[in-house]
Amino acid sequence: MIIRRIKDDLAGWMLNRVVWVADRGFNSVANRAYLQSGGGHYVVAEKLRSASSDAKEALSRPGRYHKVTGNLEVKEVRVKEGARSQRFVVCFNPEAAERDKQVRDNLVEYLESQIKDSDSWTKPKRDELAGKLRTKPALWRLVRRDDDGKFQIDKLAIAKEAKLDGKWLLRTSDQSLSPCDLALAYKQLLEVERGWRDTKGSLGLRPVSHHQQDRIRSHIQLCWLGLLLMRVIENGTGDTWRNVRNELDRMHLVTMETKDGRFSQRTAITPKQAEIFRDLKIREPGRYLDFEGTLEIIPAHRGSRSNTTQMSKRVHFPY
Repeated sequence: MIIRRIKDDLAGWMLNRVVWVADRGFNSVANRAYLQSGGGHYVVAEKLRSASSDAKEALSRPGRYHKVTGNLEVKEVRVKEGARSQRFVVCFNPEAAERDKQVRDNLVEYLESQIKDSDSWTKPKRDELAGKLRTKPALWRLVRRDDDGKFQIDKLAIAKEAKLDGKWLLRTSDQSLSPCDLALAYKQLLEVERGWRDTKGSLGLRPVSHHQQDRIRSHIQLCWLGLLLMRVIENGTGDTWRNVRNELDRMHLVTMETKDGRFSQRTAITPKQAEIFRDLKIREPGRYLDFEGTLEIIPAHRGSRSNTTQMSKRVHFPY
């Protein structure tokens, strides 16, 4: 219903002929057919583990990957021929493959600790462990039970999972876009989803504690501006907003009381903080910010000490 509603709304704006990029949750035969109506096209992700027969064939096809960016490689696969031809793009990220392998190794290590000595357990106790593992598909797919109900690490399943490390699969109806363009289009979708997560999480889009429409709009617009600032910082520094924020959080403003008054001074800037300001072309904040105390004012002309006056004054030091 969501796909149909959005597409019908766009038709009123004369935007029928577009290329839709969708996640695997929207991938169905009916949705793909509807997205192609009116001359449109789609780029949708395929489920790797419960894929269709066409997708499984695409994953099993040998072929050479072509580098798109530093950590993204792609290869094009066509399944079937003629009118039934299906175009797939297999995407591979070597860095993600390393992470996937490390996560799987950790899961196997955890499973081995859980099923250790389980052969001597009673059947009800083993069934209880099986029930807990079933609630975690990432664990359950790596273990199997024999006819006696005993647990074993499924090495065949581990080898099968290893073939999927760092990969994702795209299906498209568009014949004009290159495999590189298709992969980058889907990565843009991932960036959009990351933007929503950051807006709801780091920027606190929800809950909205407002009741008037103008205040609600203002709240959302401020969150959007915050997201824009986060992306500007990430693009400028080449680092994540979380790392930049954690580094800048180490800078503190200290207020000190002296016999002459009170003043505020920031802590010394670390080399990493200086690098962030330099990358963003931002001037470092002033070392001394405020001074509030008693100043002695001495006239420029010669005179007795009695001409000297004292006054309380607040002075702002920008540097």
